[in-house]
Amino acid sequence: MQPPKMPTLNASTVTLPMVQQAAQAIHGSVLNTDCDESRTLGEILACRVWLKFENLQFTAAFKERGALNRLLALSVEERHRGVIAMSAGNHAQGVAYHAKRLGIPSTIVMPVGTPMVKIENTRRHGATVIVEGATLEDSATFARAYCREHGLAFIHPYDDALVIAGQGTIALEMLAAVPDIDTLVVPIGGGGLISGMAVAAKGLKPDLRIVGVQAELYPSMYNVTKQTALPMRGDTLAEGIAVKAPGVITTAIVAELVDDIVLVTEDQLERAVSMLIAIEKTVVEGAGAAGLAAMLAHPALFKGRNVGLVLCGGNIDTRLLASVLTRELAREGRLSQLAIDLVDRPGQLAAVATLLGAAGANIVEVSHQQTFSSLPAKATLLEVVIETRDRAHLDDTVARLRSAGFHVEVQTSPGAKH
Repeated sequence: MQPPKMPTLNASTVTLPMVQQAAQAIHGSVLNTDCDESRTLGEILACRVWLKFENLQFTAAFKERGALNRLLALSVEERHRGVIAMSAGNHAQGVAYHAKRLGIPSTIVMPVGTPMVKIENTRRHGATVIVEGATLEDSATFARAYCREHGLAFIHPYDDALVIAGQGTIALEMLAAVPDIDTLVVPIGGGGLISGMAVAAKGLKPDLRIVGVQAELYPSMYNVTKQTALPMRGDTLAEGIAVKAPGVITTAIVAELVDDIVLVTEDQLERAVSMLIAIEKTVVEGAGAAGLAAMLAHPALFKGRNVGLVLCGGNIDTRLLASVLTRELAREGRLSQLAIDLVDRPGQLAAVATLLGAAGANIVEVSHQQTFSSLPAKATLLEVVIETRDRAHLDDTVARLRSAGFHVEVQTSPGAKH
């Protein structure tokens, strides 16, 4: 498979004055969200870290900015006919919310598998939602055909100069709040956010460093800019940036203005989501945590620098969030499953419970059965989920059980046993 070719466009498609005009256009209708320093993350990462809380926008994502800037440019006739967009969620909500506010009918096409919270929120904002297509690209194909058939204005989620300019207003706000920022770490899906921010930031501060982040499962912009052909597949926690084909305009801007792109794993995304809740008490979706995930994965790139992170969205399904948090507890050794072989005689379960209590471990769940086990008929399998303070406490607890003669296997994270 040959890597994709670079486009021939250049970054002049979007300019700093366009971003500044967008800032004026959307002023008062989109929040200028806080850009606050995280001293704790700074200590962990050996640098200074500022967080831009775009997850606190009304629709819980930055996408409002570009959507509104594009909607405001519609003619009277286009507003009357209505608009259509394809989106995995956040662009959908941004278009739906501001279209309703402006009295513009909106239709949103969303791919199958879009988190229900994003679908329901989009409907709540007054849009007609059509769930169609296995991928965002499939949804786009359907949306464009529907657009032509019904005479609607198409609001692209990222490959549109006015949308890009709207997203770039984030960089204007960050540099106005913290002029000392010398590095921006920005998630990349189709590239609208990083393109707009790169145009704005480099226009104001040419030596500022911009690092893009993609999920390892969907390295589309990484492939184009680095001339690689890494596969794109699977379900990622960062579904908001799971884009198989970046934009033409955005790719040209990224190639010219973005200094580097790094990839992050699903484990790193989960850890970043958990850390932001634990440290900053703020909820972000997978894409919103990508910047922090990159810093955790590549700390040497950011050591000693003044780094701005965009928490670009907070729309995460509560059930998924619960799973992410629980899995992180397991990775930290604070939540573990023990498989213990017992002799089938009275008092064995009580003995294990007594040892766990003496060790200070909390029993969360117990399964005790003989039938579905490979153990001998006179043995039974006890599976117990316990909570411990940390991995050292877990190791001490397991050591006590083994010293008492019990055979114990420990699972502390998905797929890991010791």
